[in-house]
Amino acid sequence: MAIDAPSSPAVQPWSDRLRRAAIILIAAALALSVVVSLGELSVVRALTIFLCIAIAALIPWRLHDAAASRDDVRRIDPVESAAVAAVVAGMPDPAVLLDRAGRVLHLNAAAAELAPALRRNELAQFALRSPEIITALREAIATSEPRRADYLDHVPVDRWMELIVTPVPVPTLFGGTDKCMLMTFHDQTPLRRVEEMRADFVANASHELRTPLAALSGFIDTLQGQAKDDPKARERFLGIMHAQATRMARLIDDLLSLSRVELSAHVRPDTLVDLVPIIRQVADGLEPLARERQVEIDTELPEAPVMIAGDREELLRLFENLIENALKYGASGGRVIVSLITVPGSDGTQEIRAMVRDFGPGIAPEHLPRLTERFYRVDIGDSRSQGGTGLGLSLVKHILNRHRGRLLIESQPREGATFTACFPQPRIPAAA
Repeated sequence: MAIDAPSSPAVQPWSDRLRRAAIILIAAALALSVVVSLGELSVVRALTIFLCIAIAALIPWRLHDAAASRDDVRRIDPVESAAVAAVVAGMPDPAVLLDRAGRVLHLNAAAAELAPALRRNELAQFALRSPEIITALREAIATSEPRRADYLDHVPVDRWMELIVTPVPVPTLFGGTDKCMLMTFHDQTPLRRVEEMRADFVANASHELRTPLAALSGFIDTLQGQAKDDPKARERFLGIMHAQATRMARLIDDLLSLSRVELSAHVRPDTLVDLVPIIRQVADGLEPLARERQVEIDTELPEAPVMIAGDREELLRLFENLIENALKYGASGGRVIVSLITVPGSDGTQEIRAMVRDFGPGIAPEHLPRLTERFYRVDIGDSRSQGGTGLGLSLVKHILNRHRGRLLIESQPREGATFTACFPQPRIPAAA
């Protein structure tokens, strides 16, 4: 059982201090009355002495009460209150609240992770050494106006950050207002990367389109000039022009397909389709290309239907890209195997895997992580000579993303490559 310790005089309630003062005054009044009744002291002097005793008894209580009031006010400083600390701590982005001198009053966990050198009651300039941050903070303190700055943070990895310094009026101890500085940090790295990807995509697309257009324009000028009356040259140039026009049409078609898939990426297909006839249709359609490249297509497909929730046209495009790539870049192996299996998934459900394997030269390991990037090619010259646009695997990846699937790429140099499209098995009601 806990026993409460006696309270010290400094924290005793007002009633105890008043009771002590009253006891002292009563005792003094009785003593002075006795002295006056004995004729040892006049009434006037007795009253004067009593007044002095009363003042001496009451003044320490008033001084103590004033000191306690000042301590209470100091303890409830509006800026230092727990409510302000909770607001700063609850902000999702890194946030730091500073006083006008630039000292840290409050910071949340995200800010502590962003700048571990930040400490409460210390100047923020010592922890945030970026010139852009210091300049924005000084201008905000001097002008009491919001300031914004972008800077590149190199630790622990390169990140583009946006800093916003906002002056915040806060109440003071004596009823006025003062300006604190609220610093919030926003990670702009994803937006920067998207912008860089968009700029790279536009540059690459314009370059890819410019090449066949320049070839077409050059051959047209030649046919209108020197080769106008040369049947052999005209026949050869027309063949090249047809190949370039076909390549440009494929590129535009892939760009449009990629845009359509990206626009509907958030909508998952809900129509049940059978993968077996789709793969057979694509393999039969590519049979002329296989004969031209002297490659045999072996299909290892089950007899029973293999149903997934998907878009038939997009799935046709997906398998067309995968099998056509195997025929073009793995032709030296002489054989392409297309198989379809069902395996247990990592979450206990079944996963459907369509595998396209070639026995060509394979792909070096350093190229595997970037194969699905737009316009990325292992060998630019070989890809263009094969009529590739550099968008095939990127389109495959986006189609699989829309179908909530994934693409696996396995390859070793001189051992061929295997591209696996993985689909989640749909939940089919028992009645169906």
